[in-house]
Amino acid sequence: MTHTSPCAGHDSDGQAEILDLDAEVLAEHLGAITAWLPVTAPPRHIVDLGCGTGAGTFALLDRFPEAEVTAVDASAGHLSRLREKAAATGAADRVRTVQADLDAPWPGIGAPELVWASASLHHMADPDRTLRRVRDLLAPGGLFAVVELAGFPRFLPADAPEDRPGLEERCHAVLDRHHAEHVPHRGADWGAKLTAAGFTVEAERTVTVNVGPPHTEAVGRYALAGLRRLRGAAAGTLAAEDLTALDRLLDTDDPRGILRRDDLTVRTERMVWAARRAS
Repeated sequence: MTHTSPCAGHDSDGQAEILDLDAEVLAEHLGAITAWLPVTAPPRHIVDLGCGTGAGTFALLDRFPEAEVTAVDASAGHLSRLREKAAATGAADRVRTVQADLDAPWPGIGAPELVWASASLHHMADPDRTLRRVRDLLAPGGLFAVVELAGFPRFLPADAPEDRPGLEERCHAVLDRHHAEHVPHRGADWGAKLTAAGFTVEAERTVTVNVGPPHTEAVGRYALAGLRRLRGAAAGTLAAEDLTALDRLLDTDDPRGILRRDDLTVRTERMVWAARRAS
C-alpha cells in the first residue's frame, strides 16, 4: 500500500526506501485488500495510478495472474525501480510503465477493467477531476479501487523514549499541521466524491494494521526510515529536548537507538473503497 513522503525536502531514494519497506512489512494486509476486491471477472488490464515503486502493482499481478498492469507515476526513479523489480521477478512482460503528471493531461493508457489508486488521490490538485478521468478511462462495468491513509504509521509505545515520553505523537502533531496546510485533500470523504463523479460505491472497508512486537528486522528499518522523514517535517518546530531525543533514536550506533529497541510496532489504518463504473 503505497504512500508518498510525509514531508518535503527529502531525496527520492529515501522516499523509495520507505515505499519498498511499506510493501514488505504490510504485504499481508495489501494481499487481503486485493483479495477483497469485488471483481465480476478477472481483469486483463489494470492501471496503477501513482504506483510509486510498485507495491500495488505486484500485489495485483499476484492476485490476477492473467493480468497486465500499466504503472503510472511522475517519478522516473520510482518507475526505474519498479522495472528492476519486475525483471527480477520474471514479470517484465506483464508490466508497462508510464511517466506522467496526473494533474496534467493524461497519456493514452487504454481502457482497463480495474484502476487502483493507493495513497495518491489526496495529492492531486483537483481530485474530483481525477475521479472523472478515471470514470471515463475505465471499461464499462470496470472497478475503481481507492486506498487512502488514516495517517503515517506509528512505531513507538506511548511512553517512549524514556527521557521524552510522547515524542512520536508530538512529531505527528507537527506533521498533521503540515498536511493541513499543504495536502488539503488528505482525509476527504472519498465515498461521496466517487458517487459525485458517477461511480456506484459497491463496498468499503477499514484495514487496521498492528504488526509486532516481536518485530522483524524490516520493521526496524521501516521505523528508522519513517522517523527520519518525520524529523524532516518536525525539525523546525520541535523543542530542542525533543529533537535531541529524536536524533538519539535515529543514531544507528546508539544503544538506545530505534534499531536496538524490541518494543516496536507498526500501527496505522487504511480505508478502501471499491466503486463501479456503470455500463
